[in-house]
Amino acid sequence: MYAINRRNFLKTATATVAGTMVGKGGRLWAQEPGERLPRDPRVQVLNPRMRVPVSLIIDDSTCLVNLAHFAMPQFAEVWPNRAEYQKNWRQLPREIPDRFVRKFAEWCAEHSIKGKYSVVPYPACVGWLDRDLPGWAHYELMESIKLVQEAIVPHWDIHPEMVTHTWVINTKTGRPYEERSARYMENWGWSEGRSVEELTDYLSYALRILKNIDLHCEGITTPGGFGNRARPQLAQATLAACRDVFGVEIPHYFRDLFTDSRSVAPLVQYASDLEGPDPQCVVSIIGCTGDWFGGWDGLTPGSADLFITPDLSRGRLVDVILREEPAVLVCHWPGIYYNGEELGLEIFQEVVKRLHARFEHLRWMKLSEIARYWAAKELTRIDWTEQGLEIFAPFACPEFTVALPLELKQPPRVVSERQNPGPPLRRVAQPLHLEAGTFFVRANTAGAQSVLCFHLPKGKSRVEWART
Repeated sequence: MYAINRRNFLKTATATVAGTMVGKGGRLWAQEPGERLPRDPRVQVLNPRMRVPVSLIIDDSTCLVNLAHFAMPQFAEVWPNRAEYQKNWRQLPREIPDRFVRKFAEWCAEHSIKGKYSVVPYPACVGWLDRDLPGWAHYELMESIKLVQEAIVPHWDIHPEMVTHTWVINTKTGRPYEERSARYMENWGWSEGRSVEELTDYLSYALRILKNIDLHCEGITTPGGFGNRARPQLAQATLAACRDVFGVEIPHYFRDLFTDSRSVAPLVQYASDLEGPDPQCVVSIIGCTGDWFGGWDGLTPGSADLFITPDLSRGRLVDVILREEPAVLVCHWPGIYYNGEELGLEIFQEVVKRLHARFEHLRWMKLSEIARYWAAKELTRIDWTEQGLEIFAPFACPEFTVALPLELKQPPRVVSERQNPGPPLRRVAQPLHLEAGTFFVRANTAGAQSVLCFHLPKGKSRVEWART
């Protein structure tokens, strides 16, 4: 079993096997989960509002630069015998225009789509986003950055995808290392054997470039195989770098995707000081699909049928959603643009259409929103008392949803030490009506069950209900 290299997932390269440690049930165990607080086994934490999170991860995106055009000859220099890097890259457009970014962003906003959008800070060594992009006027770069700020940021997390997505940068000089080999490519060997401190320095370097152009980041994305053989160091470096550069409360990262039967639920790692003044954790978000849109180069046509079939009965997304795990789709920006043909976008639009025709209980979320929910789901202490629930949450969380094995006759109330008692939760008739501040009572084979949805405050709080 192994974690799939996103760039070569169809080839299932055997080189990735040695870098992945998999425990029982197919869960990655190279990283430490850290602390956990006790929870009464009668309390079940459900998905937010009893809905399945859905998200889209966009890799290889940045401002203006078509990464496939500029990266392919650099990859070919390291791997001259690989056919995928011998394609006629000169025929690929050098730019993915802002008009397409705006078209994509507006369509996604209309359909409540959320996810992650990479912004490679020094794309393929073409130019620095916080300085200049040779080949484009400075005002064009500034307008492109502004477009990301205004059209993308409201609905998407922004991640650096390391610094260049090609050659490794010496962070002391800002120049690529002289050695031209896989060992000094971000996508391949450089991260292997690096310490937490070295990776933190490198991630921080990338994050600071985006901070210079006012793009806030709560997580990072790894290019290709970066971190594949340094998983503990990568997780800890993400935690340290995101907290240091942006003061992020719950950092997250995207490194892995699985397209087999393994769980794709997020991994909450390195949790510490949960009851202290500075609780910490980092969350690994796992993709559940390959790039079945247009490939990393915009030359590999995909198919909506791999995600969900025309009759809506089968497909990778159907399998994951029926397991009620986050369905995180993965694509590459050049493949969505597809060299101006927009084939990848058309496939994505068809996938969204089919998804919502089949399922009513989906909730599009940013990766940071999924990370926060899973941190609260795994790390919140919940005790059952005669008066109700006593809760201690290291992290606040909106739309926190719990199921209790009893039938509440009267509306419960959430009481926080930091706020005045809120109004009683309002009873709704069915799960699709759940939102923060409501509850629902349902019957099942084990008896009655009450489902409560509320904004979970940080620190101590109570859920009180009348004794019957």
